Amino acid sequence: MSSTPIRLVLADDESLTRGAVGALLGLESDLVVVGEAATGDEAIERIREHHPDVAVLDVEMPGLDGAEVAQWVANNEPGTRCIILTRHARPGVLRRALAAGATGFVTKSAPATVLADVIRRVHGGGRWVDPDLAMTALMTEASPLTDRELEVLRSVDASGTASDIAARVHLSPGTVRNYLSSAMQKLGVGSRTEAVQVARDRGWL
Repeated sequence: MSSTPIRLVLADDESLTRGAVGALLGLESDLVVVGEAATGDEAIERIREHHPDVAVLDVEMPGLDGAEVAQWVANNEPGTRCIILTRHARPGVLRRALAAGATGFVTKSAPATVLADVIRRVHGGGRWVDPDLAMTALMTEASPLTDRELEVLRSVDASGTASDIAARVHLSPGTVRNYLSSAMQKLGVGSRTEAVQVARDRGWL
């Protein structure tokens, strides 16, 4: 075990969860929490300020989510390793986080001792993914959406119109609306935002 503690930034929008995890990790002699954050933007501020060895990031936070923070870290603070915490074992979340550069993925139901061991593992250059989540990801059902429908869903944002999406994917607004309608019908949802969420959760985007 190294004589120099592993320095951590902990980001979670639930203050009770953040406080409990921080307190439990603080009991480990080789770990020290140097900064805490309640949002993705605050997480980036703390990481920029402290240059931690490891950032432990809740996957769902106001503003930037954990995967987006991990992507920022990969681009701007390559010396920091990222671990994603999530309450929901969704394969799409796993794939997005790993693609963003995260090297650990732990469910919030895991004991603090497991999280501490994962922190040590990724700090040493390894990777770790919750086994149950990894199995779920491997068993993810095939997507019923066409490549064009997936392309359109990837271009959806909260405020954009069909014309905005059309400009990004080089299609007419009417064609975009048709693809969105078809995707929504296949997924059994009532809005394009819901369609994006379902597709992400199932690992199709």
